Amino acid sequence: MIRVGITGQPGFVGSHLYNLLGTMPEEFERIPWEDAFFADPAGLREFVRSCDAIVHLAAMNRHPDPGVIYDTNVRLVRQLIDAMEAEKVTPHVLFSSSIQEERNNPYGDSKKEGRRLFQEWAERTGGQFTGCIIPNVFGPYGRPHYNSVAATFCHKLIRGEEPEIQVDNSIKLIYVGDLCREFLKCIRSGAGVNPYPVPWRDERRVSELLATFQRFRSLYCEQGVIPELPTRFDIQLFNTFCGYIDYARFYPFALKKNSDERGMFVETVKLDRIGGQVSFSTTRPGVTRGNHYHTRKIERFAVIRGKARIELRRVGTAEKLAFELDGEHPAFVDMPVWYTHNITNIGTDELYTIFWINEFYDSDDPDTYFERV
Repeated sequence: MIRVGITGQPGFVGSHLYNLLGTMPEEFERIPWEDAFFADPAGLREFVRSCDAIVHLAAMNRHPDPGVIYDTNVRLVRQLIDAMEAEKVTPHVLFSSSIQEERNNPYGDSKKEGRRLFQEWAERTGGQFTGCIIPNVFGPYGRPHYNSVAATFCHKLIRGEEPEIQVDNSIKLIYVGDLCREFLKCIRSGAGVNPYPVPWRDERRVSELLATFQRFRSLYCEQGVIPELPTRFDIQLFNTFCGYIDYARFYPFALKKNSDERGMFVETVKLDRIGGQVSFSTTRPGVTRGNHYHTRKIERFAVIRGKARIELRRVGTAEKLAFELDGEHPAFVDMPVWYTHNITNIGTDELYTIFWINEFYDSDDPDTYFERV
């Protein structure tokens, strides 16, 4: 069991790391942190004495007076070192520095100085120190105008505002969950590494990030469509975007419902470009749906309640295929292209069917043609 404390635990990265550690109780014990410890020497000493590893995330990112940023961040490092030396303990310290070390600004300079001070402490005491040089971090629940440009973009777009790009740089990015796993890897190793350049995972221009988040707003917030997410990075960006939605106001999202003498039909999920569309229907006894074929789209019928007969016939032939499905044993039948098809409720209760149909083609040409099985 490794006892881990996180300075800045309530913050963006700290809360993600704390929650991730909580999923591994057999391996890690979380030592609670309070920001008030920096004003409570006894509490700070008790904290460092309780830890096998300390991830030092607490820092000031922005302030109208640049000197305050530098002085605050260096002071926090010195306080942590003083507490460890007073208690004569040498936990493995992991320090979150930044690629801004290279930019000669007060924040980057404070991180460089903090890393130097921790390295001197490790050499003086025999402790282990890992100085993490971290790229731009993004993810859900960060503070807009503070943690990252992604947080600011998402916050503004969700509220109907249009963000402005100050400088269209290309930035190296790492998702907050990936960063937390890098911390765990270092803690598990037990070895100090300084500097440790945390590997960035993706690189994008600021304008590209904004365009992606604007597409998410258009599709997801305005139309209820799940956007195309072809890569792991795209999924991370989408999860980031969703982290800024006001769920109490956004949900429930109304679905389009069509009802007639046959029953009810509702589109439940629609996915952008290649994902297709999922729908749900109820069908009254004796009623048939369908009797058409597609030239491009592929469709799936899945019966989840009631009894149904699904019929297919290849266009231009006389041979008919018939399948009987029972919701007691859920099953599906796919509709190949150029097969006219239908589904009939052959039971005495309402039939519940889930439909999936692909949308792989960007074409305005007709795809569905009506013809009886």
